[in-house]
Amino acid sequence: MTNARIAGIASYLPDDILDNDMLSKMVDTNDEWITTRVGIKERRILKKPVGSSYMGIIAVQRLLESTGVNPDDIDLVICPTSNPDYRFPSTASVITYGVGLKHCYAYDIQAACAGFLVGCNDAAAYVRSGMYKNVIVVCTEKMSSMVNYEDRSTCPLFGDGAAAVLIQPTDEPGMGIIDAVLHVDGMGLEYLVMPAGGSAYPFCQEALDQKKHLLFQDGRHVYKHAVTDMFTSTVDVMRRNHLTVDDIAYVVPHQANLRIIEAVADKAGVPMDKVLVNIQHTGNTSAASIPICLDEYKDRLKKGDKIILTAFGAGFTWGAMYLVWDM
Repeated sequence: MTNARIAGIASYLPDDILDNDMLSKMVDTNDEWITTRVGIKERRILKKPVGSSYMGIIAVQRLLESTGVNPDDIDLVICPTSNPDYRFPSTASVITYGVGLKHCYAYDIQAACAGFLVGCNDAAAYVRSGMYKNVIVVCTEKMSSMVNYEDRSTCPLFGDGAAAVLIQPTDEPGMGIIDAVLHVDGMGLEYLVMPAGGSAYPFCQEALDQKKHLLFQDGRHVYKHAVTDMFTSTVDVMRRNHLTVDDIAYVVPHQANLRIIEAVADKAGVPMDKVLVNIQHTGNTSAASIPICLDEYKDRLKKGDKIILTAFGAGFTWGAMYLVWDM
């Protein structure tokens, strides 16, 4: 039976760096406080007056160059993002135009920080069905566009970035995207949300004055649910596929908070030398965090490595994916 595999990966991080010392001049915080609580030393910021599509276009261009795939052969582009250029049209359509993709369909999905898992799961389903042979999942997040830089509890967390993967069919047994466990629970709405800007609370002067158009997070509730849900979904996907910790080469978690990552690894019994982490210099790039991390460590990955991806985000939306590396 045909399966789907990650056949290529590329990423983009903006040049401008916002480190903790620079941030401490903007809000009441300091390097020790940030490093101790979330493990972040710096994050990249897209200062150009452009949207998330700018980074997504570069990531897709790099992906096409590295894989050598003809742009005319791309069938579908899926763009997981919480920071679309516009409410409409889709950021995926902007990216396809910017790259020069003329023969594909494209759409956005909104699954917050779990967007890469959801996008890859969708892409794999298209490929397994035989409908498409070349699907790009491009996650691009200009998180700085929604951050309140007067809120010391949230502004140190987030950075900007993008990454793209090429999903193609494989007939090699036991390779590629094997399984995924995905969940959503709408009870998380009040704890992680951008209150204004949608149809429930359109932009108005009151919303702007109260900064309701920016991200709100109740860190304590998010932390508790993130640890529990990333752990349980990781264990579930391993059990379903008869995997032990010894079988797993690496776990690649969503890069939200180093303490969350360490807590999930500890509960799952996974040593930290098997956990890929780059949050120190990227911050939380939402849906883009896992593929950016995979791209950074791709030279360490070997064909046949069994890898678990796990993420948690607004919605609440969370899950885990089991894949066997095939690059």
